[in-house]
Amino acid sequence: MDKKTTRRVLTASLVGSSIEWFDYFLYGTMAALVFNQLFFVNEDPTVGLMLAYASFALAFFIRPFGGIIFSHIGDRIGRKKTLVITLSLMGIATFGMGLLPTYQAIGIWAPILLITLRLVQGLGIGGEWGGALLLATEYAPPEKRGLFGSIPQMGVTIGLVLGTLALWVMTLLPNEAFMTWGWRVPFILSALLVVFGLWIRKGVDETPEFKAVQASGDIPKVPIVETLKYHWREVLIAIGAKVVETAPFYIFGTFIVSYATTNLGFSRTATLGAVMIATIITTILIPIMGSLSDRVGRKKLYIAGASAMALFAFPYFWMIHQGSVFMLVLATIIGLGVIWAPITAVLGTMFSEIFDAKVRYTGVTLGYQIGAALAGGTAPLVATALLARFDNSYVPVAIYIIFTALISLASIWAVKDLKQQQAAHPAATIAKESRA
Repeated sequence: MDKKTTRRVLTASLVGSSIEWFDYFLYGTMAALVFNQLFFVNEDPTVGLMLAYASFALAFFIRPFGGIIFSHIGDRIGRKKTLVITLSLMGIATFGMGLLPTYQAIGIWAPILLITLRLVQGLGIGGEWGGALLLATEYAPPEKRGLFGSIPQMGVTIGLVLGTLALWVMTLLPNEAFMTWGWRVPFILSALLVVFGLWIRKGVDETPEFKAVQASGDIPKVPIVETLKYHWREVLIAIGAKVVETAPFYIFGTFIVSYATTNLGFSRTATLGAVMIATIITTILIPIMGSLSDRVGRKKLYIAGASAMALFAFPYFWMIHQGSVFMLVLATIIGLGVIWAPITAVLGTMFSEIFDAKVRYTGVTLGYQIGAALAGGTAPLVATALLARFDNSYVPVAIYIIFTALISLASIWAVKDLKQQQAAHPAATIAKESRA
């Protein structure tokens, strides 16, 4: 593959993924700051916040269904066509959110329409991640698969940076202006990003590995049936491995926005700034960790990151409770910026390496999206509920983070490191790759 094609493929994988996650995270942050007041109106502010977080979580539970629909298309028709559809869906839903009237204007229809558009977002993102990952890894040379597979993972953090930056700029407005029209601007402007993303993706050819499956005629009629029949163990491993990557991420990146401002007295600007700085750092570290995994192995890096996450749970909350903006920023950098980076950098590549090419889109998507539904969308909701139940004590939330790490560490022991597998059984590995 020449350098021009490599650049185009990686750009298509990264840009589309970044836009999708920008749209997705924008909703999560707005749920904590705006939607609980303008759409989910309730006399009790905590109930309003929990309703807003519940709408945030709802899309996570629709994501596996989007994953099933679009991974079926991806394994049957191709990765590229699927990615164009998912990006279009996300763009339409996000743009629509920016135009919605509030509860004060149309009553109960406001949250109903907002949730409907959120579900459309969930369907789109459900099929997006697997396609973006496979677009990168199925074009990658074997010795650079970790690096290539980490590139679409950068889209998650770049999307969060863009979403946080857009919101941070809007919060500089007077509060009345922000609550009236300022919050709408990032949603509406996202349409421009979507047009750019579609243009990039249309210029990319189908992946070599999918072409090989097409040429062999070995395309499953119903990929999800074959996946669940023959690869259910791999799906369970992927679900478990996803838990520590997703739950702490939403604690550090979304829940903290509400917790630090409401419970600890930090300003919105300081809190969003801490998240943005940490996310920029992890974005830089992700490809470095991906490249490192090509040399030392995915499993070692993942275990190191998950173990560090468990050890940092209590220190994280202790640091942010010191009342210092510096400590808030430092704690967020360590958790979200440094510890989380190796986990997310290797996750996608690790998933892609345990599934055959003919059901790979379905397999990686099921594992990723079910894991995200169980641990990601519920994380801010669970954390808020734990605070309400235990008199605003952070101890149960820290234990919750440790629990997610233990689940993933238990799951990851079942993953065979590809480099070790190649070293021990080179002939079997070559045969498997030729079949795929």
